Amino acid sequence: MTEEHHSLVRVDATGTVHPVDLDASKRLRARQGVFQLLPSPDHLVVMRHVGNEASEAPRDAGAGAALRLAGQITGPGALCDVVSLIGQAGWRGELVVIDGAASRSLFFEPGNAVAARSSVEGDRIGEVLYRYGALSREQVDATLAAAAPDARFGEVAVKLGFVSRERLYQLLSAQAEEIAYRVLLAGEGMFYFLAGFDEEQLASRQNLPVHALLLEAVRRMDEMRYFRERIPSDQHVPARVPDRGAPPPELRAVYDAVDGQRSVADVARALGQGEFEVTRALFQLAQSGRIVVRAPGPTGAAASIALFNEAIASIHAAVDAAQRGDEVRWQLAAFVAGAGIYDALFRGAGPAADGTFDPVRLVENAALIAGPEPAEATLSQWLYEYISFAMFVAEPCLRLSPEGVPLSKRSDNQPPLSRRVAELVGPLAPK
Repeated sequence: MTEEHHSLVRVDATGTVHPVDLDASKRLRARQGVFQLLPSPDHLVVMRHVGNEASEAPRDAGAGAALRLAGQITGPGALCDVVSLIGQAGWRGELVVIDGAASRSLFFEPGNAVAARSSVEGDRIGEVLYRYGALSREQVDATLAAAAPDARFGEVAVKLGFVSRERLYQLLSAQAEEIAYRVLLAGEGMFYFLAGFDEEQLASRQNLPVHALLLEAVRRMDEMRYFRERIPSDQHVPARVPDRGAPPPELRAVYDAVDGQRSVADVARALGQGEFEVTRALFQLAQSGRIVVRAPGPTGAAASIALFNEAIASIHAAVDAAQRGDEVRWQLAAFVAGAGIYDALFRGAGPAADGTFDPVRLVENAALIAGPEPAEATLSQWLYEYISFAMFVAEPCLRLSPEGVPLSKRSDNQPPLSRRVAELVGPLAPK
């Protein structure tokens, strides 16, 4: 979790709780009322809201949804076992996954996930309609402008003639599936399973069998590890290789949509397909030598940070796998402290446990340091220098695998980390 060392509270000798930082104070203020302290191990505190005022008689502690399961997410796929239990037990309720400010929920009835909900901007139906090519960005903005506070985005888009009701229904199902896979493959955060739910919480009903969801989530997790070696992100640009022959019929549509200018995300939009399915097809085309995949040129500070974050996360994952992550993090912290500019650049932006930084704070900090006009180019240079140093200190740690086998003798057909990182951050290099 990115908030692992934030949101701290202190319990003094009298049992009084004091927020240590601003975030903890804000979160406690949002939970005013009377809470029942539930039994828990010494290293955990579990409380349940039972009333609004200390002077009033607290309501029954059983009021509201009962907490049936809760825990910390320790790695991608950890929630598959939890969802399997929910499905096999035939429970009805809401599975909530929270990581920082992001909250996603899956609603279950016996054997099926029947709805999904998310607070993440990219999971909203307007963004799903855009990613699948059903709406242009201008149509998304026009729909938002025309929507009343209590109107549903999809219904407004249908009334404006931007999308058919049939296509909307299809993509509401795709939205639920995408949220479900992000829940199942979450790598960090906390989860809570609350018994039961109010039908009014459901924006639309779907019918997603738990068994099928689990199988697809595991397949995606396994396959994406291979795909990302050749296609590191949805912003990379595939291009055809001449004189390689026609592709198989099942790959023809994706091959025809590749023009050397469209990114992976653009190809998916052009075809009205999901990113995962298009990435799989492009991977097969790359394996057969019919296309090559090129790093994108960054367009704006956010794009530069996305490339930087992907590269630094790759480095941290590699050194963690080699059991040298703490050493590399210590050297990076020393570099930040001694390099002058990075303390101010990274203030309030991270790093998170995987080494990544908050894009919004990085842009804000860069503008304060360098001014709004030169901030983008200057930020790219700073990020490139940081990632170069990270790769420099990581490489000695990666000469041997965790099993003691020299990396040069491994036979997993994966390109070296240095090459993958160089391809990602090449566009950030000073011109």
